[in-house]
Amino acid sequence: MDRLNAISDRFFRLIAIVAGVGVLVMMVHICGDVILRTLTGRPLPATVEIVSRYYMLIVAFLPLAWVERQDGMISVEFIDGVMGAGTMRLSNAIVGLLSALIYVVLAWTSGEAALSQVANRSFVIVLNSRVPVWPGYLLLPAGFTLAAIAVLLKTATRVMARPVETRT
Repeated sequence: MDRLNAISDRFFRLIAIVAGVGVLVMMVHICGDVILRTLTGRPLPATVEIVSRYYMLIVAFLPLAWVERQDGMISVEFIDGVMGAGTMRLSNAIVGLLSALIYVVLAWTSGEAALSQVANRSFVIVLNSRVPVWPGYLLLPAGFTLAAIAVLLKTATRVMARPVETRT
């Protein structure tokens, strides 16, 4: 299990780096658009479409798995302090499985929409040119699927971990 966690952590970190590069490329693209518009009065074509249909999806959905592995999601530990080790383990298992189920449902539904967009070769028209947008639809099911895998790995690790004994 340790080896699987190490491999998955490296993979999820790589995906997060890809998202970080996406932020940098988006910044350069937007700055280029602003500079070109200011100097020439003409913006870079399709900037809004590319930013909203590619860069933002890369930045928002690809790093979900990495955020899950880092315990970066919002959590409410309202009654954790009064739970025993066994109850806490059960609670972690239930929350992890429920989270994974939600990610799977999101991956499934967004995957169906993505397959429809891919089949239609969906595009937008910008300045009388077709800009394909169907590849961006694939980022959602990919991000949600990776997040579900990350949650399942994290849950399995926590459930299988030996409880830490504390002296009172």
